Amino acid sequence: MKIIIEPHTLKRVTERGANENDIIDVINSGFNITAKKGRFAKAKIYDYNKNRNSKFYEQKRIEVNYTIENDIIVTITVYVFYGKWD
Repeated sequence: MKIIIEPHTLKRVTERGANENDIIDVINSGFNITAKKGRFAKAKIYDYNKNRNSKFYEQKRIEVNYTIENDIIVTITVYVFYGKWD
């Protein structure tokens, strides 16, 4: 399916420590998570092993919320969490 990344999503992804390629990767190979209001969401956990805001994190979890309109995925927003998941 074609993926349209909305400007709001691009702005947020940069602020939160990810990029456009991460969004596409999460949509294509992430796992499904619960979303609200008839939307869809996927997440993926990446090894990070870096400092962010002066704190070290082993992993980051990227979540992408989106809709599907006429067989086109349209992003709504992206969240990035830092920590350790099993």
